[in-house]
Amino acid sequence: MTDKLIKLKKFLDESEYVVFFGGAGVSTESGVPDFRSKDGLYNNRGARFEKYSPEYLLSHSCLVNEPRVFFEFYRQKMDARGAKPNATHIFLAELEKRGKLKAVVTQNIDGLHQKAGSVNVYEIHGTTERNYCMNCGKIYPADFIYNSKEDIPRCGCGGTVRCDVTLYEELLPEDAVQKAIDAIKNADMLIIGGTSLSVYPAASYVRFFHGKHLVIINKTPISYDLDENKDLQINMPIGEVFSKF
Repeated sequence: MTDKLIKLKKFLDESEYVVFFGGAGVSTESGVPDFRSKDGLYNNRGARFEKYSPEYLLSHSCLVNEPRVFFEFYRQKMDARGAKPNATHIFLAELEKRGKLKAVVTQNIDGLHQKAGSVNVYEIHGTTERNYCMNCGKIYPADFIYNSKEDIPRCGCGGTVRCDVTLYEELLPEDAVQKAIDAIKNADMLIIGGTSLSVYPAASYVRFFHGKHLVIINKTPISYDLDENKDLQINMPIGEVFSKF
């Protein structure tokens, strides 16, 4: 192990209330594309959708005003059902079973933390693993939108069935956000992983941390106020880091 990995292990050993705050870099190692990189979803949305901005395609306005465009894009580009948990998801689930990790706060919407076995997961951008009727509220499984033979998936009541993902122009889920903030406030160690902390308001929640150890694991450096005696930044793929443990 490098000195930084040894230091990370020491922090984990002496901490009792660890919280993980993760972003797209966690899921890209499972083959789920991110949004903003040159190989990400925004830059590879396909000729069919070039006339639309990426933000519009995943917006409430598109869902309501051009639902056929919304669902065509969603079915083609947002299907993560075949993705499998990677080393990061598995390590965090094991850390939770040991009683160390108290919560995963994720910006990702693919449900991979739960598939790995994590229980206390706060999905602050929602999830593709659940759908619901916009009219009556009936819950539908992840497969429903993809398997529907209709361009616009319909509930038995006639309402549109949509993904339970927070779209552009929509508020983040209040309950998940409050639980995430409470967990971060209570943590004695916060691990920020696979995110550049550039997506707001989610990125602002880490400012509620006032515990002992702050750890950042990201392929590229992040400018953040760290105390070299009690904090740590590791610039490596996050799965590579956790596969060492």
